[in-house]
Amino acid sequence: MQKKTPDYDNVFKTMRSKHKRLFISVINDTFGKNYPMDAKIEMLPSEGYLTESETADGSKDIEEQISDFVIKIGKEVYLLECQSYDDGSMAIRIAEYAFIVARQFAAWDIGHAIIPMPGFSIIYVKRTEKTPKITRITFTFPDGQEVDYESENVILEEFTKEQIVEKRLFPYIPFYIARYEKDITSENNIENAAEDLEYFRNEMIRLHKKGELTDDEILDLMGFVNTIITHITNGNKNEERLVNIMGGTVIETASEKLMRKGREAGRAEGKAEGKAEGKAEGKAEEIVEMGQEFGLDDAAILKRLQEKVGLSLETAAAYLEQYGKQLV
Repeated sequence: MQKKTPDYDNVFKTMRSKHKRLFISVINDTFGKNYPMDAKIEMLPSEGYLTESETADGSKDIEEQISDFVIKIGKEVYLLECQSYDDGSMAIRIAEYAFIVARQFAAWDIGHAIIPMPGFSIIYVKRTEKTPKITRITFTFPDGQEVDYESENVILEEFTKEQIVEKRLFPYIPFYIARYEKDITSENNIENAAEDLEYFRNEMIRLHKKGELTDDEILDLMGFVNTIITHITNGNKNEERLVNIMGGTVIETASEKLMRKGREAGRAEGKAEGKAEGKAEGKAEEIVEMGQEFGLDDAAILKRLQEKVGLSLETAAAYLEQYGKQLV
């Protein structure tokens, strides 16, 4: 049985919130589209729902489930779910996620409703003999009709490192090392894993020089790779060597760096007023960045600056102007 871990999910979710542009190529490859990398994209809220599961003692436990990634490009909506292990409930969960998403775009009138289901796909980081190639949801109706709602799953082990780079499937790079998990954890020969990491490092540097990856994107991707490595190695003798290939320690993400700078700026002041200003500025910069990443308009960001940091409207507007940027 594979270990269930939040690390893979956390990396995927952090990428989706900070670097959604990189998922355009994933959408293109998965759904046969041809969106340009500067296409206008919108990340939709991942609405939760409640589900009932049975515990070991036979009692019922109510849990909240949250869909991984809902993205809109033009008029099309896509649902991506990242899985690090086989899950027998995946098909029914996708059905629930899809209806939640479809409800946002439903149209209705007296006696008639149109419910546009989104395209969906499940990304399996690991593969076992039970990992399905297709996820199929069959709707059956009282009159005997059956409708299959299905999609091919993405199984990362089927991608070569060259295919990932050629197709610019950057979000897959951090998870590539999972295919070597058995060798890494048992401290067997890891030469192939090291060579593949060096390949990705060199290719990311090349594409960064060409302008296909921004400073933040390449730094965060390398940091995400190291996050997965440190999870797999769990401190064994292979950890230092593999982590050093991507540049040593786990690299801060952009927002973590902003928060750290804000804290450091506050400490450098040496006075309570200086500390408060430094923390406020760091927090304001984070709110502006994350607000724009989530597609909030200026009015919503200004409101958050006033409520979360306690700024006046004038000061909030100044921070928005200072730290705001035009999103793709």
